[in-house]
Amino acid sequence: MVLRGLIAAALAGTGLAAAQAQTAKRSVVVGHSVRRRAIVAYERGDPAAPTVLVVGVIHGTEPAGLAVIRRLRHVPLPAGTHLWLVSAANPDGLAAGTRQNAHGVDLNRNWPTAWVHNGRPWDGYYSGPRPMSEPENRAMRTFILRVRPALTIWYHQPLDVVYGSDPHVAVLRRYARLTGLPYRRLVAPRGAATRWERARFPRGAHFVVEFPAGRISAATARRHATAVLALAKGLRVTPSP
Repeated sequence: MVLRGLIAAALAGTGLAAAQAQTAKRSVVVGHSVRRRAIVAYERGDPAAPTVLVVGVIHGTEPAGLAVIRRLRHVPLPAGTHLWLVSAANPDGLAAGTRQNAHGVDLNRNWPTAWVHNGRPWDGYYSGPRPMSEPENRAMRTFILRVRPALTIWYHQPLDVVYGSDPHVAVLRRYARLTGLPYRRLVAPRGAATRWERARFPRGAHFVVEFPAGRISAATARRHATAVLALAKGLRVTPSP
């Protein structure tokens, strides 16, 4: 332990400790799906910077965001940025090609804020038997409460729009401008993840990006990854206590 402390002090003296923190990478399993598939989060950047969370997939039939996550896992990061990247919050739906998880629940109608019972299993917007009934959402909630994002982006399809109605409209408009998508001031559905995040962390910007249907090009993935990093670099918002 003493040797480790001496090494850390020496690195700090040369500035290498800061450089290592900036380029640090790790992955953690934040929970498991109904079918016991791992939900994995990847951390990159400077943990001292405000946290940016990016989620590639919550509906299994909307996988376009995976291309952005893949790019963000490997591109150089601007100084003073901190990313947590979740490829799929619904790995069972992604594997099966279903919007819902393996219980037939739309995970983006199952969060507790403004939740209402809607539909039956495998209906398009089935909200589940109760708020947070699904293991995927419980895992993501615990993870989000731990990392406390100041900015969250959830990728969806196929509306081809950036949307949200929180008070941080300038952030959403900037993302839309950087990516070429239109911005719409729309209210998130009842039981949506972003609706819960806005209630829990009102000082942060938490919003949805909808790609068009189908696969996105490498250029589109690059443009969106660049937009994420641009927002992260200038982030000054901090989440509520």
